[in-house]
Amino acid sequence: MGFSAITPPPSSQDARETLLEFPDNKLLIDLCGEFDRNLAQVEQALAVHILRRGNQLAVVGAPEAQAQAAAVLQHLYQRLEAQKPIETGDIDAALRATELGQGSTSFEDQLEMFAKGHYEIRTRKKQVEPRTEAQKAYVRNLFENEMAFGIGPAGTGKTYLAVAVGVTMLISGEVDKILLSRPAVEAGERLGFLPGDMKDKVDPYMQPLYDALNDFLPQKQLAKLMEDKRIEIAPLAFMRGRTLSNAFVVLDEAQNATTMQMKMFLTRLGQGSRMVITGDRSQVDLPRGMPSGLADAERILNGVDGISFNYFTSKDVVRHHLVAKIINAYEKAEG
Repeated sequence: MGFSAITPPPSSQDARETLLEFPDNKLLIDLCGEFDRNLAQVEQALAVHILRRGNQLAVVGAPEAQAQAAAVLQHLYQRLEAQKPIETGDIDAALRATELGQGSTSFEDQLEMFAKGHYEIRTRKKQVEPRTEAQKAYVRNLFENEMAFGIGPAGTGKTYLAVAVGVTMLISGEVDKILLSRPAVEAGERLGFLPGDMKDKVDPYMQPLYDALNDFLPQKQLAKLMEDKRIEIAPLAFMRGRTLSNAFVVLDEAQNATTMQMKMFLTRLGQGSRMVITGDRSQVDLPRGMPSGLADAERILNGVDGISFNYFTSKDVVRHHLVAKIINAYEKAEG
């Protein structure tokens, strides 16, 4: 099972190559593909040369590119060992996963860690650990359910943890893209009075999502992912008509979505995707008399298999200690 990597000694003439040995010749033929087209796809993507030598493949190129190519070939060979075919899309996914996540925790490993009581979420820049029992339950549901709701006051980590999980799933290859959305609802200001084009007008509403991403991904990598549309941040209104497949989708500030907007958003869910909906019942900025789509979704979907609901209180606040006291004071005043 598996393959072995043979590293030549530094004095060797072949010191600039990585040699991989595959025990099953039939699987090696499938790994190479018809007319070596699979190898050609990896070569073109990583600017390396891959040479066949019996049951071995030699990867020649820059050291980092060699390491990534070796990781891609290992992943694809293991896929064949599991009796799964290799398509062009599978090679693209392996290239993306190794580009982002060399040394990162796989999706399966993350679940195994949870089973052992270790709840660390590992991203490219930092390790995030849920601090309260409610946060741990929430994170577990984010990994285990295709749709999860996080409902509670500000400062409880609902959005921050969701974005961290999304980044982890992206770098492990579990999803192909991340899409973050918010309703662009004014809280005392009018969009029309803000300067600039539509992007300039909505970006201030999206800033908390940008802030979270900057915590988890290096700036250059984040910029490249956004340029390639593998990470998107968009107002909720821009979701209409889209089908979101193989994506991790977060709707933040969902209490400001109308019932129709919420239904529209939830029905965007496509194959291989996961959705997280976060909101705070106490901060509805919709016009007076207009029901919140979050409240309706909670009432209608509670109990549906595959959809989880997690609730937070002031005890789960992880911002400044005064935030919890402020929330408690307002709850008493409104009670």
